[in-house]
Amino acid sequence: MYKWSTDQVEPTHRFDHWREVRARGLFGVTAELEPERRPQFSGEFSLRKIGTASLIELRASPYRVERTAADIAHAPGASLCIYQQLGGGGWFGVNGSDEFALRQGNFATSHTDVPYRTAPLADDGFHLRVLKLPAADLIARHADPPNLFPKPFCSQPSLTPLLESCFADLTEADDGGDPVVTTPLVEALAQLALVERGLVRPASRAALAAIRVGHLSLARRLITRHLANAALSPAFVAGLLGISVRHLYALFEASGMSFAQTVTAQRIGESRRLLKEAPERSISQIAFASGFESLATFYRAFQAAHGASPGDFRAQGRLATPR
Repeated sequence: MYKWSTDQVEPTHRFDHWREVRARGLFGVTAELEPERRPQFSGEFSLRKIGTASLIELRASPYRVERTAADIAHAPGASLCIYQQLGGGGWFGVNGSDEFALRQGNFATSHTDVPYRTAPLADDGFHLRVLKLPAADLIARHADPPNLFPKPFCSQPSLTPLLESCFADLTEADDGGDPVVTTPLVEALAQLALVERGLVRPASRAALAAIRVGHLSLARRLITRHLANAALSPAFVAGLLGISVRHLYALFEASGMSFAQTVTAQRIGESRRLLKEAPERSISQIAFASGFESLATFYRAFQAAHGASPGDFRAQGRLATPR
């Protein structure tokens, strides 16, 4: 992963460096800011390659951005971009007249080689995540790139939680993460974006595969969110997802780990964390906080997973801790 921030540049030169080297040279956009505000400018970003895709996270104080026809001619991107607004909000202007606001948590898509203008809505500036994917293999059969002007997600609201979950999984994957994990997430995000743009039919094989990846990602996050609930069940999670229990079972079986195995593994992981980080809590407190319905069930599951009782595991951790 490549990371950079304006802290590496003298304050008087930060915006100039950001504008010429980062904005124009790396992202192919024109950046502008009033001269009197430039000494207070700050910005940072990270860029991670995932196969042929790029995952970018950017945070910066307010300034104006434009992707002009000259910028496109100088540095064509030929990519589909999926934007996730992480903080504050952003304004987009397209074709000199069309415009929209992207609020915190919202998504938008565009082609890199379509002119646009953007600026943050408030003084907290930019905070967004962008997934860039080579457009040739994704949209060549569906539409000409110029038709993919910036557009917020609005026609398929049910897809938004799936995108949010897949984006989170992709972000949390280690740098150089396992392609078996990251590749399906990138493909799912691309297909979900194309479904939202109307370029892929929701009932197509590619769309259904992407929706399955999104449902599985979100199901795992719902399990984590409700882990302490001893009544956590397939029916409960399926209801939150809006799918049948049978469909939920099929999602987990295809992943190689059943729903019950996933829940148990997460509860063991949470109990292991608490055993290490919460020495003031008793083993029974940790068992119930992790969602186990009884102390006996917890002991059996923990012993099977680690070959040691929770008490022995905690003692081994204490012995291994330098004093």
